[in-house]
Amino acid sequence: MAPVLRSRQSLSKEKFSGYFGPLKSQVYNDAGSSRGGSHHTLRSIAWNPLGTLVATGAADKTLRVWNPEKPNVRFSTELKGHAAGIEKVAFNPVKDAELASVSNDGVVKFWDVRTKACVNEVKGLGNAHTLAWAPDGSSLLVGNRSGDVIQISPRESEIISTHREPVEANQMAFCWSGQKVFLPTREGKVRILSYPALEPLLHLPYAVKPGESTEFVLKGHTASCLTTELSPTGRYLATGGADSIISLFDTKDWICQQTITRMVGPVKNISFTFDGSFVVAGCEEGSGLDVTHTETGEHVHTFKTAGPCETVAWAPTRYCLAYSDLGTLRIIGLESGDRK
Repeated sequence: MAPVLRSRQSLSKEKFSGYFGPLKSQVYNDAGSSRGGSHHTLRSIAWNPLGTLVATGAADKTLRVWNPEKPNVRFSTELKGHAAGIEKVAFNPVKDAELASVSNDGVVKFWDVRTKACVNEVKGLGNAHTLAWAPDGSSLLVGNRSGDVIQISPRESEIISTHREPVEANQMAFCWSGQKVFLPTREGKVRILSYPALEPLLHLPYAVKPGESTEFVLKGHTASCLTTELSPTGRYLATGGADSIISLFDTKDWICQQTITRMVGPVKNISFTFDGSFVVAGCEEGSGLDVTHTETGEHVHTFKTAGPCETVAWAPTRYCLAYSDLGTLRIIGLESGDRK
């Protein structure tokens, strides 16, 4: 039997597999969904800041909030209102009960998960498919497939500004100060924009060779860059691409320190453990979830799955991983109910 870890207690890479080896995942079946199969594909999973709730958004419009300790669907909350599939869900980083969801119906909705109420919404966002909260929870960015990056005020339920990219805006991430946004592009690069102005970060004049662009970008992929994620410590920025690669950039010098190549298909999303020590990615092909030690790039463990896991999310306070497997939410690492 693996030892029970206290919240915020870290594991060494040598002990990771030994801790998770005896554990099995808990299944959360959405029995109320008609659906099943490809129509109920989970597109997004998110924990609230305290790690006490998990939200899931599916292709069949199902938006549900789960209590991780109670896997039966009758203890969950379904939030109804979107007219098309859910693309992304994310809790306000400073409010445990405020959830944002974006759908390709062009609407972002803000929910109070305690009352099930949609407290605000913003329409007319086009074919939206990504969102990211500013770290202080006062605003968020929504990206659509037409290249618009839209800054929204949830309190005022209004669009603050719209920034046009030449190609679709993929899953962006904020730095923890909230002063920069990391925006992946179809060219396999990551742009670094100031926030809230959304102006590009520029090279120092002496670092630019004749004929080169003055904009500073991160280059880590040979195909479209699909997602970005900053580690909780702020030390590494992870980028995932359609080339089945994860690149880990050191934020001190913006040099790519590790390239992870174990995926067999496009990397759809990335998640770090609460301490930033380990990283895992959701992939739309293959099976199994490979965990990598961030500092060394070593593969430390593989969680077995029945099929592809397109979305993954580590809990914010403990070693507890939520992931999709054949359209079903699973969580491994809960302190009770997950021992073999």
